[in-house]
Amino acid sequence: MSTIAETSGPGAVADTPPEADLMGDGRLRAGGVAWSVFEGARNPYVILITIYIFMPYVAGTMVGDPVRGQEIVSRWSQYSGWLVMATAPFLGASIDKLGRRKTWLAFATLLMVPMMWALWWAKPDGTGVSVTQVMLLTTLIGVLFSYTEVLHNSLLVRAAGISAAHKASGLALALGNGVSVLALAFTAWAFALAGSGLPFTPAEPLFGLDPSQHEQSRIVAPMAAIIFALGALPLFLFTPDAKPTGIPIAKAFADGAKDLWRMVSSVKDHKDAAVFLVSRMFYVDGMTAILIYAGIYATGVMKWGALEMLMYGIILSILAVLGGFVGRWLDAGLGPRRAVQIEIFMSLIGIIATIGMGPELILYSWPHDPAAHAPLWNGPFFRTLPEVVFLLIGFSNAVFITAHYASSRTLLVRLTPPEQTGAFFGVYALSGTATIWLGSFLVNLGTNIFDSQQGGFGMIIILLAIGFVGLLFVRGGDRQV
Repeated sequence: MSTIAETSGPGAVADTPPEADLMGDGRLRAGGVAWSVFEGARNPYVILITIYIFMPYVAGTMVGDPVRGQEIVSRWSQYSGWLVMATAPFLGASIDKLGRRKTWLAFATLLMVPMMWALWWAKPDGTGVSVTQVMLLTTLIGVLFSYTEVLHNSLLVRAAGISAAHKASGLALALGNGVSVLALAFTAWAFALAGSGLPFTPAEPLFGLDPSQHEQSRIVAPMAAIIFALGALPLFLFTPDAKPTGIPIAKAFADGAKDLWRMVSSVKDHKDAAVFLVSRMFYVDGMTAILIYAGIYATGVMKWGALEMLMYGIILSILAVLGGFVGRWLDAGLGPRRAVQIEIFMSLIGIIATIGMGPELILYSWPHDPAAHAPLWNGPFFRTLPEVVFLLIGFSNAVFITAHYASSRTLLVRLTPPEQTGAFFGVYALSGTATIWLGSFLVNLGTNIFDSQQGGFGMIIILLAIGFVGLLFVRGGDRQV
């Protein structure tokens, strides 16, 4: 989750290669499947490391103070965002001038895999990889992740052909969700539930992992590295690369910068599309921040451990699939502009509700004493009413945040001239990176000012509110009759 991942880099859509054989016959062949597998293998890093398991462990256990942990993670996330903002758009705009992508993609992959694996040595007492070293590694991985996204997306048409690109893209999203859920489920079964006495669970953690050293949380780092390494191989074996251009690297980036400026300049003549793209910069940052910090927040505020976080990730990853259907229904029934507004509004309600939750508090004013109430069930997790309500709020956030990605793309199509769709989607992708640091900046600022996780999380409201208000000034994108 790209973080949350866009469908293309700035240059990938705008500069569709002209070769006739890239039209294809609509069939998804080995090259297209391999392209999809790459994304399916890369995205579990976001789920396992960034959102649900590893970073919450770092913030809650290695740092030892969830508030301080959230401050550290959000501060370093800014650095990653700044680097991506300063470099990724130029890479996207220059990609077609650079020619071959797979060499660059292989280089980034070879750097990322060992860095992912190295996170295994992030021991709770800091005797292995320190907190600072962890944050440096994850910052570098995050930047490289964005680069691989741009490079990988630019290969889509070459991998599947224009007529089958939608099939490869859909398969990639499905594989990303499916592999992530399987990885979470295996981690829960093999390590977190081991020794619980539940049917069909191991008597002790597999591979001799030591729970006292939080190895059930740290093991997801080697898992993410292995999944990515194995999933990347088919792309390098079967996916066709672009032809070499012979253009020097420096000239390619200089020309790309000029194209990027022309692309952005072309938007100013279309007011509604421009207002939408500016609004999207804010609300997409807010929604991304909700996803990134949801795990750290749940660990610190709800006091959830590794098992609860695993189950939280599994449930939300599965139910988030509904978001695609919800986005489609809202688009068809109300039009994409209203759909996006509803999705932002529901995300606002969700984050406001989240801030009002705690182990002994429901929605600000409803105290709940777990000792005075019988557990809702006898299972090993989510036994109290506040936990279930928090889970339901997370479910709502997952659905509407997922839905907004689909609705936003549809809205842009409705606001732009058909002959300029490529350029506008280039700026659309740029708008997803131009302020990618802003959500982390506000979370960091709020955490420091209010000295609480709630204060940091609450700052995300500002981004969503700006995006919502901005859409009020957009005309178009109504329901088609």
